Amino acid sequence: MSTMKAWVSETPGYENLKLLERPIPQPGPGQVLLRMKAASLNYRDTAVVKGAYPAPRLPAVVPCSDGCGEVVELGSDVTRVQVGDRVAPLFFQDWISGPRKAEYVHTALGAGVDGCLQEYMCLEERGIAKVPAHLSDAEVATLPCAALTAWNTLFCAGRLKAGDTVVVQGTGGVSMFALQFARMAGARVIATSSSDAKLEQARALGATDVINYKTTPKWGVEVQKLTAGQGADIVVEVGGVGTMPESLKAIRIDGFIGVIGVLSGGAGGEMPTGLIMGKSARISGIAVGNRDWFEDMCEAIDIARLRPVVGTTFGLHEARNAFATMIGQTVVGKIVVDLAGG
Repeated sequence: MSTMKAWVSETPGYENLKLLERPIPQPGPGQVLLRMKAASLNYRDTAVVKGAYPAPRLPAVVPCSDGCGEVVELGSDVTRVQVGDRVAPLFFQDWISGPRKAEYVHTALGAGVDGCLQEYMCLEERGIAKVPAHLSDAEVATLPCAALTAWNTLFCAGRLKAGDTVVVQGTGGVSMFALQFARMAGARVIATSSSDAKLEQARALGATDVINYKTTPKWGVEVQKLTAGQGADIVVEVGGVGTMPESLKAIRIDGFIGVIGVLSGGAGGEMPTGLIMGKSARISGIAVGNRDWFEDMCEAIDIARLRPVVGTTFGLHEARNAFATMIGQTVVGKIVVDLAGG
């Protein structure tokens, strides 16, 4: 029987990841077999391998929700793709359209379902989507979680329009996609980071203004100054409770804060309810998105010829190093594992 290599998390800690031999799965009715070309890491993936992810996960799970694959075999009754098509698996396999439902949580790749850090995957045809032809395999692998989360934040939940001002926190995958998407839509972008070098990279990608939050800890006030006292229309919030007060200071009245991360703290801490009420703030937790939005995003990426920011790439056998780099937060953009190059 033919076998493949797959990274598996059984014991908490990225250093405990195991590279195992597994049988190559065979597609049943309505399923497709993908030869995986690349996988990319998200902060959520580090929580899964640490054993700190709050949602259900398999006891021995293949990590990573995001990847790029080539269709190599079809089960019966498959109509959405053909052999040779390049596709991305969807983060939530069953969230096709409409609002998110509780049952979709169990279909998230890399936790409730085996993820992309393996040489082959067998998925239902509804759980994949075609991708822009101009992107490399590594670039495609960055799209399912980080890119779609940014797209949802700006266009679905945030209702971004040309001329708006967007604040992006840090230079991770979601923030860099938000920067690129916002600029693509004709919006102004203010980027924050603790690193001047990273801020220069953000400026090179189109950030109109940059703020070092270490030297300017009251960066919400600085955003107000930069916008002549009007405030930002949207803040892409990755810090959580620790950065929320500054985000609320930064937005305009009736502004929107899309909460996509909790890097500065989890559920604990006080929320500044006075600021929320005073700003009539709209605050929403963002949980990736559905297939319809993913396909809309890919069409926009294709038209604009947008290129995702890939910070660094590791080989298949270097996955542990990829996780260590992700946890170290030293890279601008996305961290990718090349599954085809060894």
